[in-house]
Amino acid sequence: MRAAVLHETGQEKLEVLDDVEAVGFGPGKVRLRIRATGLCHSDLSAMSGVLPQPAPFVPGHEGAGEVLDVGDGVTGLSAGDRVLVCWLPACGVCPSCRRGQTHLCLAGFMNAGTPNFKRPGGDVFGFAGTGTFAEEVVVDAACAVPVPDDVPFEIAALIGCGVTTGLGAAINTAQVEAGSSVAVIGCGGVGISAIQGARARGAAQIVAVDPVASRREAALRFGATEAVAPGELDDAKQRITGGEGFDYVFEVVGRSATARTAYDTTRRGGTLCVVGAGAMDDHLQLNMFELFFDEKRILPSMFGGGDVLRSYERAVALWRAGRIDLESMITHRVRLDGVNDALDQMRTGESLRTCIEL
Repeated sequence: MRAAVLHETGQEKLEVLDDVEAVGFGPGKVRLRIRATGLCHSDLSAMSGVLPQPAPFVPGHEGAGEVLDVGDGVTGLSAGDRVLVCWLPACGVCPSCRRGQTHLCLAGFMNAGTPNFKRPGGDVFGFAGTGTFAEEVVVDAACAVPVPDDVPFEIAALIGCGVTTGLGAAINTAQVEAGSSVAVIGCGGVGISAIQGARARGAAQIVAVDPVASRREAALRFGATEAVAPGELDDAKQRITGGEGFDYVFEVVGRSATARTAYDTTRRGGTLCVVGAGAMDDHLQLNMFELFFDEKRILPSMFGGGDVLRSYERAVALWRAGRIDLESMITHRVRLDGVNDALDQMRTGESLRTCIEL
């Protein structure tokens, strides 16, 4: 089958090959035919080495498609079912799962060190234990979540990670209050979803912050009340909050510099929600006095917090009700052979989300 492979960490280009085989099928596993996958900035971070991932590997973790086959012991799934790929499935029995924090379950990470594919030259890993830039993939049954027939594959793929992460940051983690003021730093697909989540929660002012003009324009269409370049954020803070700072600030970039800006932009007693996935050697510095005196809540939000399956259902319900716009987030569609052009667009910030059709 065909798949896009990164041979070495740090390379910027993927090679689309037709000699890749999905491996590992057996008890408790399912084989999926991927129909659509989103290109997320985390894929770029894994390619560059910001996020740890063994190479060679097939990127991609936002996918949707059809079940081709199920292994022994798999219940609730059968060939032909339409599913999305959950890259972080819950085991249901670990302490995090028993506490209801299924997004903190480590079961999915246990699979990240096992190859998902092979080529004549050797093993190939799948990013985050999946690797959806491929025509087929074998995953644990818990990674295949059924989706209703009225949800298109490209929409289901986005719900699999980016949409759920952004919506959940606003709804689950920060629990944005109606009438509040919000700033979102970084307006890619996850940031746009955080904006839509804040709007759904009833925020009165939502300021989108991004250096790319096209993304600022898009943010206004998705619910931001104002969109500014990073250099204009202080002025917006002064005008909208009287210099006090925003009630909620979402950092959706994954860098200490923007996290520090987000902290400084949050009012005393407000909430800084860290959504971006950054590097292990990039450290955010806060002094002990400000940490105590400002009493700002610093809330990391991994995968949107809360129960992942419930978050998927909520995203579908909000989409059906017209409360969130997911179709318009897909500004660029390519076939698998065009994946490198899509990567270039992602790096320059020209698209909110690219959908790769397989």
